[in-house]
Amino acid sequence: MGIELHEYQTTLRSRTCLSGVGVHSGKAVTIHFSPADADTGIVFNCQSADGEQREIRALVSEIGATDLCTVLGDASGIHVATVEHLMATLFALGVDNVAIDIDGPEVPIMDGSGQSFVEAFEQAGIAALSAKRRYIRVLKPIRIEKGGSWAEFLPHDGTRFEVEIDFESKAIGRQKFTTEVGPASFKRDIARARTFGFVTDVERLWAAGYALGSSLDNSVVIAEDDSIVNIGGLRFEDEFVRHKTLDAMGDLALAGARFIGCFRSYRGGHSLNASALRLLLSDSSAFEIVETGRRERGRTAELVAVNAPVYAPWRL
Repeated sequence: MGIELHEYQTTLRSRTCLSGVGVHSGKAVTIHFSPADADTGIVFNCQSADGEQREIRALVSEIGATDLCTVLGDASGIHVATVEHLMATLFALGVDNVAIDIDGPEVPIMDGSGQSFVEAFEQAGIAALSAKRRYIRVLKPIRIEKGGSWAEFLPHDGTRFEVEIDFESKAIGRQKFTTEVGPASFKRDIARARTFGFVTDVERLWAAGYALGSSLDNSVVIAEDDSIVNIGGLRFEDEFVRHKTLDAMGDLALAGARFIGCFRSYRGGHSLNASALRLLLSDSSAFEIVETGRRERGRTAELVAVNAPVYAPWRL
C-alpha cells in the first residue's frame, strides 16, 4: 500500500470545549468534546428547547437537510446543524471516537473554518485505543450527476480529494484543489479556509431569518463589484475552493470511517456530497470494509477485508 495505515482507533486524550455562535441561528452555543470508547464513533448528545434529550450519530443515515449546511437529525425537531467543519477536522486528524455534548441546535461557526477545532483537539491530545481501525475501500467507480454538477468516487491508493468549483463571480471564477488527506496537509492547506458568501445573498438570507450569526469575523464576503469586503483579504489565493474541499471532507466523514479512494467533484455542495456517499454505500460491490492485517518483520502491513461493525453507516 502507498498510504500510511493507522492500525488502531483513536479518541481524545482529555475533555475540551469551545463556545461561539451559530452562523444561521445567531445564538450562543457551547460544545463539549469528551473521550469515547472504541466503536462509539462520533456521537452528538443534543436537547430540544424544552429539555428533551436525543443521541444523534454522525452518519449519513442521520442527515436531515443539506440546503445551507449539513444537518443531522430532524430538521424540524431535535437536530444539530453546520457539522461539516467539525467533522472535517475529526476526519483529517484521524479522531474516530468522540462524545459531543452541545447546548444548542448548531455547531458554533467560530471563524468560519476548521482552525479552532484543530487547536482544541491538539490541546486535548489524541490517544490510541486497543481496537483496530476499519476503513471503507472503494473498489470501482461510482458517479452521480445533477444538472451541470457531478461527483464520483474512484479506487485510489490513499485518501484523495479533487474538488473543482466554477462561479460567475470574477472574485472566484474556476478553481481546482487537490490533496491527499493527512493531519499535516489539512492543517497547512485546508483548515484555515473560511466559508464565503455574497453580500446580496447574505441580505436575502437575513430577511428570511437565516445567517443571523454571519459576519466578517466568520465569513469571506464578496461585494457586488466582486471585491472582497474583509479588510484582511483572503488567507489563500484560492481560499474558496479550499473551503469547498473542507466542506466535502466533513460531509464524507459521515460515512463513519475513513475511506480509501479518490473523491472528485465539479460544482458540488452538501447535497451532492451526501448523494454521492449514499450511492457508494448503497452498492455493496463498490466498496469493502478493511483493516490492517498482522504485521510481519520487515514487511509493511496490508489491508484485509473484515465484517462490518455493528454501527456500520452503510446499513442505510
